[in-house]
Amino acid sequence: MTVPLLLIPGLNCTERAFVPLFGALWPLASVTVVNHRRGDSMAAIASAILAEAPPRFALLGFSMGGYIAFEMLRQAPERVDRLCCLATMARPDTAEQAENRRRMIALAEQGRFDQVIGANYPNTVHPDNVSSSELRELHATMARETGAETYVAQQRAILARPDSRADLAGIRVPTCVVVGEADMVTGVDGATEIADGVPGAELTMVPGAGHMVPLEQPAAVGKALARWLGR
Repeated sequence: MTVPLLLIPGLNCTERAFVPLFGALWPLASVTVVNHRRGDSMAAIASAILAEAPPRFALLGFSMGGYIAFEMLRQAPERVDRLCCLATMARPDTAEQAENRRRMIALAEQGRFDQVIGANYPNTVHPDNVSSSELRELHATMARETGAETYVAQQRAILARPDSRADLAGIRVPTCVVVGEADMVTGVDGATEIADGVPGAELTMVPGAGHMVPLEQPAAVGKALARWLGR
């Protein structure tokens, strides 16, 4: 593939979320993990990324990164060569999800960010992986590297994000959607909705993975991404 590949991390994530995929991706594309920690809205974050991005690129958004990717498509659709929606959704939060975000924001602002990290971890992985000390520590390391202040700003941006479902039918680039079979954050339903809405999109459901699918099952994700980059 001739265009570079931009990877957008999720909430409380750094480039570490993608490291297990690099072996599969680098032979196929020039890979850059973008800085998604600037701006207090989806529009501002997307604009900051676009300002530094190459003229045309392939785009992968993981979780919150998917919300940013949809915004980048709204701002500069002609620059996106292909799209991967990795463990993300186009729909807005339910009332319950929004209330949980506000609760986590309040804890972080009270100086209890470690409590937020610990509370969030079990829902981010497959039930079989909850006891994995390696995954738990990696999850915590990324969150602490990102920090409470960025976490709060990004959560507020997520709460205010637009509904992207109306945009799906207008996406005309090769699109893949990848989700863990036990994703409890954005959900299999959220991924299926994207795949059904984008013309020609390919859906891959990954066994043995929850929301942190690139870390839980990197080989399966890498295989799906290789097919996508080869389309």
